[in-house]
This record gives sequence, C-alpha cells and structure tokens, in this order.
Amino acid sequence: MQITMKNISMKIGIIVCLLVVSAFSIAQKPTKFFNSNSPGNSPEFFAPGIVSDEFGNRDMAISPEGDELFFTLQHFGGRIISTILYSKLINGNWSNPEVSSFCGKFSDLEPAFSPDGKRLYFVSNRPLHDTSTEVKDYDIWFVEKQNGNWTKPVRMTEPVNSAKDEFYPAITKSGNIYFTRNMDEKDEDIVVCKFQSGKYDTAVSLPAAINSAGGEFNAFVDADEKFIIFTGYKRKGNYGSGDLFISFNKNGIWTEAKNLGDKINGPGLTYCPYISPDKKYFFFTSSRGYFSPPFAYRQSLKDLKKLMHSPLNGWDNIYWMDAKSIIEKE
Repeated sequence: MQITMKNISMKIGIIVCLLVVSAFSIAQKPTKFFNSNSPGNSPEFFAPGIVSDEFGNRDMAISPEGDELFFTLQHFGGRIISTILYSKLINGNWSNPEVSSFCGKFSDLEPAFSPDGKRLYFVSNRPLHDTSTEVKDYDIWFVEKQNGNWTKPVRMTEPVNSAKDEFYPAITKSGNIYFTRNMDEKDEDIVVCKFQSGKYDTAVSLPAAINSAGGEFNAFVDADEKFIIFTGYKRKGNYGSGDLFISFNKNGIWTEAKNLGDKINGPGLTYCPYISPDKKYFFFTSSRGYFSPPFAYRQSLKDLKKLMHSPLNGWDNIYWMDAKSIIEKE
C-alpha cells in the first residue's frame, strides 16, 4: 500500500486517541487497598487486621495520586494515645502502617491533604516550640512535601487557630479551610475561614442548615465545595448519639442537611466522614461493631480473648463503602 501523508496523519491520530483513552482509563481506575476487593453499597471494615484491628482507629486521608494513606490510631478515645499512622503504595503493594515521621511524641490526629497533595494538614496539642514539652490546646498544623519527605510541622496562625480547640481541617481548591471549633455557648460548630486576597478571613460558623443547637463537628468538604458531610450530635431523629448528615451547595447556599440513614448511622457515634480523591469510596468511623451476651454458645476463655483481640471489641473502626449512593443523594 502506498504510504501518503494522509495515511500517516490518520495513524498518528489513532495512536493519540488510544493513548488518551488509555490514560483516562488509568486515571479512572479506583485505588486498591491492601489487596482488598472494592466495597459494595453497605459498610464494611476497611482493611481488617491491618487498619481496622483490635485498637481504636479513625479518620482517613488519601493523597490525590492515591499512593499515600494516613489514619489515626487512638487508645481510650485519644486520652492516652493518639497518633497518625502512614502507609505508602510501593510497587503495587501497600507498606505496613507505621507512625508518621512528624508524629509519635504528642497527641496528633485528623490528617487532611490539600487538593494538590503538597500539604498535609493535621491536628495536634504539641507545644509551639521544640524546646518545650508542655502541651497546649488542639490546633491545626501542616507539613509540606519537599524532595519526597515531609517537612517540620508548622502551626497555622490566627484567625484559623485561636485560644480554643480546632479540629478536623478540610481544605478546598479555592483555598478556603473548614474546621471544627469549640464554642462558648455550645459544644462545637463547623466554621470556615475564607481565603481572600492572599490571607484568611475571620472564622464564620456555617448556617443553620448545617449547625444546630446540638453541636456539629468533623466535616468533610468536597474540594469544589459542592457538598459537605458532617456529624450532628444529639439532633432530633438521630439513630445514635451522633449521626452523619449531608448538605449540598446550591449557588452558594447550603441545603438543609439530611441524615444519611440507618445503613450508615446506628447506636453510638458515627463520625470522621471522608470521600477518596477519586470519589469512588466513602469512609467513616464508628464503634458499631461489638460483641455482647447472650452468646449463641458458652464462651471459653480462649473464645473471649479472641473476641477482645478482634475489631468487634467495642473500639472505633474505619468502615468503607461505595461513594456513589452517598454523594448522589441530592
């Protein structure tokens, strides 16, 4: 066959199209975690025996590239131990979780990536100066990725941090930062510091469609600020002491928050909502899984110890499920 410029152009066009389709397919492929199968439409333990184990585990942060994972290990609700663990995807396999390079001395929790993955925000009660060992209130800090390593932690200044406790940061593409702050007149509110003209504005509580008299906290905010998922504490109609709710942003106005239902919420506290960057998976924390008598048969000491060393011993665990049914509830 005679080769012409037209033939060459057509072949180049086909190759480019194939490369684009291939790249799109790779980008859309959901991340696989610890060789586990993708969850369905009902909550399941996340990485049982690795992440969800006999200890208390809560909150999640996955890098935009899908190759780094952070979560918090807590003992006795963080009153004794609270530290951020880290795992990395290496040659297709996730490393065993270890204490993050910037943690392990003070109480640290609630990691959150910036949308570009260059910063990791977290909450800590560490002192302002390395020479001090005196802990302070909980503030929002961050580390930056430089040459493949995380830098020394930096405390965010006012008006983001204050003399009160700040928790659960969520950073959006606009630069706005949402977080939980202790309030004088009630337990907690979800607030936002808008990023304008290169600096943060004073923190403002989100409207009554989200915050109530009962207290709200731990909000995951979509990077494009299209929706927010948060915990509402002691709200009317709750299934447990704290339930997860979702609200959507309609032309700059948050819609009335809706309870995510009893498939997700249940007895006790359901909190720490998180949507993976590829929007494939929905994560949350709950103590729903626990054993209690009467048992189906008489338990031996070996049976009881096995239960106490399992994720069903009453400590918090991280659950996950398909995210589509959550973010399309509108």
